Amino acid sequence: MTTERRTAARSAQDGGVLARLQLELALSAGKLTGATGRLMRVGGGTSLPGIVARRIDPNVLRKVIGASAARKIVVSGSNGKTTTCRMIAALARSNGSRVFQNRAGSNLIQGVTSVAINGADLLGHVDADTLILEIDEATLRHVVPEIQPDVVVYTNILRDQLDRFGEVYAVARAMEAVIGGLPAGATVVLNGDDPLIAEFAPDAVCKRLYFGLSAPEVGHSRPEHGADSIRCVRCQHDLAYERVYLSHLGIFRCPNCGIGRPALDVEVTRIALGDLEPTQMAIRLPSGTAEVLLALPGLHNVYNAAAAAATAVALDMDSQQTFGALSGMRPAFGRLEEIDAAGRRIVLSMVKNPISYNTVLRTVLQRPGNLHVLAAHSNSPVDGEDFAWLWDVDLESLAPRVSTLVTSGTKAGEIALRYKYAGLDPAAMVAIPDLGEALDAALARVPPSEPLYIFSGYTQTRELRQIMQRRGWVQHFWED
Repeated sequence: MTTERRTAARSAQDGGVLARLQLELALSAGKLTGATGRLMRVGGGTSLPGIVARRIDPNVLRKVIGASAARKIVVSGSNGKTTTCRMIAALARSNGSRVFQNRAGSNLIQGVTSVAINGADLLGHVDADTLILEIDEATLRHVVPEIQPDVVVYTNILRDQLDRFGEVYAVARAMEAVIGGLPAGATVVLNGDDPLIAEFAPDAVCKRLYFGLSAPEVGHSRPEHGADSIRCVRCQHDLAYERVYLSHLGIFRCPNCGIGRPALDVEVTRIALGDLEPTQMAIRLPSGTAEVLLALPGLHNVYNAAAAAATAVALDMDSQQTFGALSGMRPAFGRLEEIDAAGRRIVLSMVKNPISYNTVLRTVLQRPGNLHVLAAHSNSPVDGEDFAWLWDVDLESLAPRVSTLVTSGTKAGEIALRYKYAGLDPAAMVAIPDLGEALDAALARVPPSEPLYIFSGYTQTRELRQIMQRRGWVQHFWED
């Protein structure tokens, strides 16, 4: 070997050693940061470990997740990411797979990196067969190239935090670009009922699977008032709908250019929505029809289950016995979450855009009796500084059923005003900006045998659960 070759080989070897040491240092520092945060009760290690580790080794996510031989699934979209991930995890575990995921829903790049750090040993190996990662829509283009997923799942595109994401068409373009970069061996699972998603990247080389609903017993004949996109993505003509299930999601076609809902690979053909009972549904799979009992209420969770079922097909888990895993699922934190508050009952719902709010309202209004409500929202950068979307929420359908209302957060006054315009008597409501005081006041107004319904934004949901955790009513969100 010549001197030059020996020098090059030694340099490559030294570079490899330094890269391993850099990775080990990043992992050690990240794990220590997370453990310290949990020990001091200041967090669950969902973001800060990733920030620390990436400062030390910017390629830590690529080295840990991207290099893993495990099957990697990315789930993104406006609504339903967390629940869909939990459903996919339940199906994978029922097939004997060892699963690792970002259960706490920290879905920005630092949160995803924290998941990688927590799941890896100090050499960067993850002891799992399946990695399931919920990814924020705006983060996708940064994360996907680093982790090289086998399956990408898109739930829907809805108006959400316009000051952060931009309008729905900008979000759609960014998500579509990610599909264009996937290799031929990858699969993209798309909501065929969403006109913004169904036409994504027709020339992409990756495989695709479509899921959706074809259940005439649910839905409506026209989009609701708060629907986010009712025009053709190709020619901008108004779409015609045979059936609408949520917002602009349904069986659609364009009478001008002819595009319409694609043929579905996974199709929900029958739905019997329950109130306090599980939802009964039939899902047509490539292998036949599966009867599914879904513990989680609401039509939005039927969509989440369809997305999970299509992902199972993409991963060759197409077994009808697999779907029994969905019958025992509990809600993710803040998703119509039932909480025992020292003998009192709380139903906590995170509502962050018009469609999520309206969907929760429809589910809650199926329940009998008058309602006692705590509504908490703020206009922080995390929640979205543009709060005008509240006026597109169908509070007019809720107001006649509300006996008492407490509003809270930085927008307590505006929430009260919105409920007043919805028809609620101002004598039935009180505005208390402090969340702890608002929670106590709301519970004090509820008869012991009746539940308190909480509708809250992202930040307020986290803060309320922290208050409840300190009182011993719930676990830390990262332990759920």
